[in-house]
Amino acid sequence: MSTPEPAAEPTQTYEQAREELADVVRKLEAGGLTLEESLGLWERGEQLAEICQHWLDRARERLAATSADA
Repeated sequence: MSTPEPAAEPTQTYEQAREELADVVRKLEAGGLTLEESLGLWERGEQLAEICQHWLDRARERLAATSADA
């Protein structure tokens, strides 16, 4: 089952999502969580990764458009 697509324009910036994702990874790596807590963090990490990918894709599109105009 895949996670839903993020909104057209996420409310978090790339930097905010990346920092929260790093925090999620740190918590998962530290361990000591219940299965439910781990799954919840994993799912949030997937959402954050999609937000980061959204911003990276937009940046790639802007660069391609700029290169095409040059």
